Amino acid sequence: MEIKLESFLLALEQEVASYHTPVVDLIAVQTRDPFKVLVATILSARTKDETTSKASLRLFDKAPDIHALAGLSEERIRKLIQPVGFFNSKAKYLFKLPAALRLYADKVPDELDELLKLPGVGRKTANLVLSVAFDKPAICVDTHVHRIMNIWGFVNTKNPESTEKALVKILPVKYWKRLNSILVAFGQERCKPVGPQCDCCLFEQACPKNGVTPRRLKKSNAHTMKFISWNVNGLRAVAKTGFVDIVKGSGADIFAVQETRAWPDQLSDELKDIPGYSSYFAQAKKKGYSGVAVYTKKKPLRVTTGIGVDHFDDEGRVLTLEFADFSLTNVYFPNAQHGLKRIDYKIAFNNALLEYVKQLAVNKTTIICGDFNVAHKAIDLANPKANETNPGFSIEERNWMDRFINGGWVDTFRVFNQEPGQYSWWSYRFNARSKNIGWRIDYFIIDENSKSRLHDAAILTDVLGSDHCPVQMELKSGL
Repeated sequence: MEIKLESFLLALEQEVASYHTPVVDLIAVQTRDPFKVLVATILSARTKDETTSKASLRLFDKAPDIHALAGLSEERIRKLIQPVGFFNSKAKYLFKLPAALRLYADKVPDELDELLKLPGVGRKTANLVLSVAFDKPAICVDTHVHRIMNIWGFVNTKNPESTEKALVKILPVKYWKRLNSILVAFGQERCKPVGPQCDCCLFEQACPKNGVTPRRLKKSNAHTMKFISWNVNGLRAVAKTGFVDIVKGSGADIFAVQETRAWPDQLSDELKDIPGYSSYFAQAKKKGYSGVAVYTKKKPLRVTTGIGVDHFDDEGRVLTLEFADFSLTNVYFPNAQHGLKRIDYKIAFNNALLEYVKQLAVNKTTIICGDFNVAHKAIDLANPKANETNPGFSIEERNWMDRFINGGWVDTFRVFNQEPGQYSWWSYRFNARSKNIGWRIDYFIIDENSKSRLHDAAILTDVLGSDHCPVQMELKSGL
């Protein structure tokens, strides 16, 4: 079936009219003030709209214009905008903004090149300000636009900047300003990063569904279970960017997380009691460090924290849930650290963990998931040659992974995908994620005897909120 981009957008514009309105569009309805649009756009990055809206209102109450913002300290700005994602960095950007705008007579510039010189402003922010505040033709490409355009097959690009350049060539100018608000609303409500609702989408028949795993509607005779694993880099931090909604919308039967950095008594009820899930936690003795958790729809027969070795278990790295036909061990493996100063500890931990899971695998299907803190092969990172002596790709760590996999374990993702450029972690520096300069260090591993139960495995690169993205596995029921 031939599909036309303009036809999709015309139909979708009517569809999303009743959807939740993205926060920057709401602010635009209330005011066309370029200052407020710019600030709200900076605040909105990797933050739920509801959180952005409340933070914007608090900040604008004290700083309705650039002159008032100049009178606030960085600490005061930080307190006003919490708990938006990355509020420390955003407070720094906003604190520096008045000085940066003095070059433009205290006004927000209306040209792309000048906007890109402002603190905290990238192409997405700059284009959104041009479009919303100045009514100029500009294509704002965020992760929703990038993701959906690739799903539809109108572009085949690796990052938002490439998508923007491709759309300039194929998208009628009349849609440039409207594109972002249409697709953000669609991406938040229907074409979600995890569990897109293809079954009730108006494009269900025409959409090629490139690279997506549609949600599975719950059926009484369902034969598979969905597992998701994610290093959240701080559970309380990721909660501010929609973690609970991601879990609820994922359709996962089991959702495992690593690097929680919190004890259960430090977590909100919302994080501990996600509707439909029971939650279990293992924490380090040291607060704010390490930690793992599992959210599960089906209650386990047994829950075990650690592996029975005190100097490993004190770091809260292992949590095992046993069920009738499988066990799942959620692990946050140690980082070998700069100069490989912790390599001996890591290899000793790895060996102890392997002995532990071998015993589990004697009786039933055994799954190991989590952040292994190692890229196994050269295909699993963008710059293997430059990292051969670095933590995460050292010869000691790779040799251990070889012994592990060759000892009767299966890297589930590579059963289904042998392509390069498939990563689950990116540095926050140098725009590594947008350039896809990453590492695949998050895994679902299953014992060789249970390989026949594998149904699917994937990396959910479009889910934001951490420097890692989730990984996913589907397993056929053994009962």
